[in-house]
Amino acid sequence: MADVERLGGGPRSAVVVGAGVVGLSTAWFLQERGVSVTVVDRTGVAAGASWGNAGWIAPGLTIPLNEPAVLRYGLRSLLNPAAPLHVPASVDPRLWSFLTRFAANCRWTSWSRAVRANLPLNDECVEAFDALTRGGVAATTIEAPITAGFASPRQAQRLLRELRRLADNGQVVQHTELTGDELRELVPLASPALTTGVRIDGQRYVDPGGFVQALGRAVVARGATIHTLDVVDIHADTHGVTVQRAAGKALRADVAVVATGAWLSDLARKWGVRVPVRAGRGYSFTVPVDKPVPGPIYLPNIRVACTPYRDGLRVAGTLEFRDPDAPGVPARLTAIINSARPFLAGVRWAERRDVWVGPRPVTPDGRPLVGAVRAPNIYVAGGHGMWGLAHGPVTGRLLAEQITTGKQPPALRELDPLR
Repeated sequence: MADVERLGGGPRSAVVVGAGVVGLSTAWFLQERGVSVTVVDRTGVAAGASWGNAGWIAPGLTIPLNEPAVLRYGLRSLLNPAAPLHVPASVDPRLWSFLTRFAANCRWTSWSRAVRANLPLNDECVEAFDALTRGGVAATTIEAPITAGFASPRQAQRLLRELRRLADNGQVVQHTELTGDELRELVPLASPALTTGVRIDGQRYVDPGGFVQALGRAVVARGATIHTLDVVDIHADTHGVTVQRAAGKALRADVAVVATGAWLSDLARKWGVRVPVRAGRGYSFTVPVDKPVPGPIYLPNIRVACTPYRDGLRVAGTLEFRDPDAPGVPARLTAIINSARPFLAGVRWAERRDVWVGPRPVTPDGRPLVGAVRAPNIYVAGGHGMWGLAHGPVTGRLLAEQITTGKQPPALRELDPLR
């Protein structure tokens, strides 16, 4: 719908559907602008992708998924269920429609457009986290470089080429190449199999579940209520919205925000959102370690991200296009361990805990969906792929601005859900 000038100071009430980092950030920034908020989620705060991810606030590594090499790799992975990127054989027509659109966007022009669309989010993502912690979110963000490790200098060249392409599109990333000895000095867990490294400076990390739970508590402390319930439909008119629940009385408000992650398309397609969102599922677990972990570790060739986490190491990896509610596949977990074991020494793999599988919301063109839809007074926010945590707070701030002023911020133009 076209943006209009708000009268009387904008909406006074909102229902936010989704209690992950994007939904709760939107709720928090709406509260900053004087809007009364109710948050609903079918399973509770931080129950989806916001809990089990690697916890990186890494503007220097928000590399869109839709690069040409991913398409070639994905086609090979069809026959390999242990591959880091896996597309299971399926007769799901919506999945194959999505993958066809994704394949069409695996070209450098589309990838570069996604990079440029991310620039405003990257520029402000750290400051948006700081705004939350200054405003009462009782959680810590930790500054640390992310150190990437490789078995050979040749392998490192792929990441270095990606960083150069990012720079060509305006995203300059401060980084330093490392010898094997320099790498092990920074990363005591690095085994002799890692001979080359790249240090990405100016990044941060958090305990993702802990941060989002603290954000939820802050939203409640500022007057919101959070309900655990299923939303089956939302009806809108020029006077407001009616949020229909599976059982019980409907909720009324001036506006609704749908931030349901990998389930976003279930509601959004009826409001003219033609860009689909699919679940790119990831796995994680935590293991004890015998050596210090001073900062995040990245193993790009096997697509594994590791983060200091509660006196251990959170290991996250893989990307599979499967139904978001499907049970975890044990072979995927085993594949992460087998691929990472040669490169990390001092990890007690057999003592893993907190095993998790969760759906990361992926769009075919590498750009999130943030903004107004064709139904009046309804907005969507999602499709951030692997970078929902990093971009959640800044997305919430920008969307709250659009909702309360009626004007689309320039940073959201490339993310328009009606594109």
